[in-house]
Amino acid sequence: MHPAPSIILFTALSGLGFGLLIWLGLGVPYVEGWNAFWAFGLAFGLAVVGLIASTLHLGHPERALKAFSQWRSSWLSREGVVSVAALLVLAPFAFGRVFLGVDLAVLGWIGAGLSLLTVLCTSMIYAQLKTVPRWNMALVPPLFLLFSLAGGAILAVPGWGTKVMLLVLTVLQLAYWRFGDAKFAAAGHSMETATGLGSIGTVRLLESPHSGTNYLLKEMAYQIGRKHQRRLRLIAGLLIGVVPVAVLLILPGVIGGLVALLIHAAGLLASRWLFFAEAEHVVGLYYGKR
Repeated sequence: MHPAPSIILFTALSGLGFGLLIWLGLGVPYVEGWNAFWAFGLAFGLAVVGLIASTLHLGHPERALKAFSQWRSSWLSREGVVSVAALLVLAPFAFGRVFLGVDLAVLGWIGAGLSLLTVLCTSMIYAQLKTVPRWNMALVPPLFLLFSLAGGAILAVPGWGTKVMLLVLTVLQLAYWRFGDAKFAAAGHSMETATGLGSIGTVRLLESPHSGTNYLLKEMAYQIGRKHQRRLRLIAGLLIGVVPVAVLLILPGVIGGLVALLIHAAGLLASRWLFFAEAEHVVGLYYGKR
């Protein structure tokens, strides 16, 4: 799949933002006044910028509001509805902490739950697509959720629990790559299944269906070089967990948390770029891209 920058920013930034909102909603850490202002400002900022970035990938961004009407059948629509609900619930909770010194704990718990559900909905947009076998597996929702929780925890609760989460996240990311590499073949997709002609023999491509490029080739049949792939996997694997843990051990406190978050975010962006670039859509079989 074509790794569109808007979608990468959307899934990465919104995940970090809602991850931090989950911890803040649960009262971890308990912040008031200026501390709450900066904490909630960062969380809301990341979440909102991420959601806005998602509209940039639409052919008609002005029609984005129509996506909210399909919540009964679309995970994308459910994500939009739940994310707005989470922000609306957490807004008075944050206002009370920042300006009034009041703890509206019930709103925080509800907002934290809605934030977690938002990340789950984001993951299901991809996990439910049978036409992209690498995404269509049980590891995708836990991967998205752990990225969100671990990323948010770097600033919220940078203790041993966060370090363990980051290392578990690294292992889960490696497992996703390991099983994802074999998922297309395991799904049984081939030229025969793609064309429905397998009953009469082996199908082979005589020539490309088009003399030039088209939308499907550009968006659905993106290919990444193996050397480039291995290098990015190594970078992402180190930056999402191993290096941030080392930073948190060496530089405790707010400075260490900020540095660790920036490093983790770089690894997250590399991982998310690979998430889209490595995804193989079955439509690529028609063009001999598999």
